[in-house]
Amino acid sequence: MEEILTVALDAMGGDHSPDEIIKGAVQALEKKRNIRILLTGPQELLREKCAQYTYDTARMEIVNATEVIGCDEAPVSAIRHKKDSSIVVALQLVKDKRADAFVSAGSTGAVLVGAQMIVGRMRGVRRPPLGVFIPTTKGVSLLVDNGANVDARPEHLLQFARLGSVYYENAMGVKSPRVAIVNIGVEEEKGNALVKAAYPLLKECPDIHFTGSIEAREIPHGGADVIVCEGFTGNVILKLYEGVGGALISEIKKGMMSSVRSKLGALLVKPALKDTLKRFDASEYGGAPLLGLNGLVVKTHGSSKAKEVCNSLIQCLTFKEQRIHEQFERLYRQPETEESPAP
Repeated sequence: MEEILTVALDAMGGDHSPDEIIKGAVQALEKKRNIRILLTGPQELLREKCAQYTYDTARMEIVNATEVIGCDEAPVSAIRHKKDSSIVVALQLVKDKRADAFVSAGSTGAVLVGAQMIVGRMRGVRRPPLGVFIPTTKGVSLLVDNGANVDARPEHLLQFARLGSVYYENAMGVKSPRVAIVNIGVEEEKGNALVKAAYPLLKECPDIHFTGSIEAREIPHGGADVIVCEGFTGNVILKLYEGVGGALISEIKKGMMSSVRSKLGALLVKPALKDTLKRFDASEYGGAPLLGLNGLVVKTHGSSKAKEVCNSLIQCLTFKEQRIHEQFERLYRQPETEESPAP
């Protein structure tokens, strides 16, 4: 018998909530029979929206939450004072073991703060990083951290590398994934103070397959499987990646529609181009899990539509089926991390 995964889904988070969130949830239920969803948000509103769909009502339940945390609110204050918000209620479901995972397209700050305050960090984990899969010419790479920790110390980057390596190996089925640190050159002596201090720690770590530095231009070519940096750099890389990708797609489409001749050519290349563009669509790979917590927390883009919500829910299944949480726990049973986590 298949093991059922229960996901607490923040129905009120994101630019297109609750409509696209609910639509994505219904799509996930159709694709995977072993997913159960707890939708958090105003009960009457969600009942009205859900009534538009046909789905297995035994597998999707509404959990009432009367408040919503906006993206313009101070995260710590919002989490402390809006106890009945869709984010806090959903995170509490994970803490209370009523849900195995949490997914939200809502306020990134509130999700990050709430995850650590409510779900809590795993023993030995100092700074949980966000890890997001990004498309490359060789498949996908994991960018970690991509926004949870805008400042970091060398030992934090080592931890990001270890967590990221475990996640990539189990999620993608790649033994000893290549780990690289983002730098302005490939030479070992290059970089800022953080990179120079972190480099020898990564080089000497027996748990990872460290291949050295990676320049930003090599990232789209799949120069490494796990790409390590602090959250400020990672977020800039991710946003630039998405922006350039969107601009290129727009320009390609514009060029193809510019003349009768180009339109005829577009008809010929359309199937191959559609395939290629799909591989480079970030929404195909779900959201960004916050690695190293006592439960699974996944943050999706604020602009997420149904497809990304659906893929983020299915992504949680991979986490559970591959026992990635248990792998993290084994990693941090080692003596060097037995100390209490630093703030």
